[in-house]
Amino acid sequence: MRYFVAVAEELHFGRAAQRLAMAQPPLSRAIQQLERRLGVVLLHRTSRAIGLTEAGSVLLREARLALEAVEAAERRTRRAAPDHPGMVLAAKAGASSELLSKLLHAYAAEPDAVAVEVMLCAPGQPETLLRTGHADVALLHRPWDATAGFDTEDLCTEQQVVVLPSGHPLATRAYVPMAEVKTLTNLPLPRWPGPDGSYPAGPGPKVRDHTQLFQLIALGLACALVPESLRAQLRDDHAIVPVPDAPAVTTVIAWPPHSRSKAVAHLVHTATRL
Repeated sequence: MRYFVAVAEELHFGRAAQRLAMAQPPLSRAIQQLERRLGVVLLHRTSRAIGLTEAGSVLLREARLALEAVEAAERRTRRAAPDHPGMVLAAKAGASSELLSKLLHAYAAEPDAVAVEVMLCAPGQPETLLRTGHADVALLHRPWDATAGFDTEDLCTEQQVVVLPSGHPLATRAYVPMAEVKTLTNLPLPRWPGPDGSYPAGPGPKVRDHTQLFQLIALGLACALVPESLRAQLRDDHAIVPVPDAPAVTTVIAWPPHSRSKAVAHLVHTATRL
């Protein structure tokens, strides 16, 4: 599968062989053997070019997922060794700060607690780190993060508020409907990067973290919908107004369903107890 992915991505046997640090003839034979084993043609071959068949496109997608799963299993296996005690917790930087602090403090007081490495990262990355085995457990936020394929426990649910520059005409309102927030053309909603690092199309500014976002809001260049718990991070040049019809945000603790880590189990138990 590694050989096939290399050829399918390079669409050139010579470049794929160089990437794999091997000779081209055994690489070609391996792909032919794979086609015979599956009973399908994976590559269109001509004297001038290589292309993927429909079956090849399907295998490329499935092979990437399979290889990611193998690599994730390798990482988790290494961390489960007795000489590598501890676990990795991934969380979005700036989100659930108070909850995360209480969780780490309470878990550290447990008699069987192990070292917890905290990875604070950009939106969308905790989910990816958990799926790829770089993290053992993660704090995720529905509806923004996908939790399918994980075991989860809900920790808290909160409403969203809109953050505005202080002095904005809406700042004195008791609440703002979601539809009105979306029509603030002079204060567009920000654009966050996806898991692949690319930004969606739209008029809003590109942001990477909450520090950058809140500075843009204070400058009158954006507004933002955020969970109410982020109120503590705001400054005097910000105003917040509830948005009752915005989707509620649920913070969950998530871990792979096949995990047998006692440390993860104890951390989850501590989180649900809190």
